[in-house]
Amino acid sequence: MPRLTVADSDVEVLLKPGETILGGLHRAGYAARTGCLRGGCGVCKVEVTQGSVTYAETVAETVLTSEERTSGICLICRAVPQEDTVIAPRPEFKLRCVAPFLAALARK
Repeated sequence: MPRLTVADSDVEVLLKPGETILGGLHRAGYAARTGCLRGGCGVCKVEVTQGSVTYAETVAETVLTSEERTSGICLICRAVPQEDTVIAPRPEFKLRCVAPFLAALARK
């Protein structure tokens, strides 16, 4: 099970096999700024600073360019970490704890 870490925060989540970054964050009690939730808008872009991700479904080049992919940008609504992964949110990325009990359980 890959571990997801959000840089500059105390957020760490163990992801289930095949689980997206956003899915894991939601399961652990966190909400993030998103748009369409299907990889079509690009609102949920973050930088992967460590680890790697894949996509179970195709993401359009107009949403996530090959240059962005090469530089480590991913869409958290569709990205599935393949190993322990660290993401560095962009300034417009807003992550907030909406279920403190679930977040506390995820830290254990």
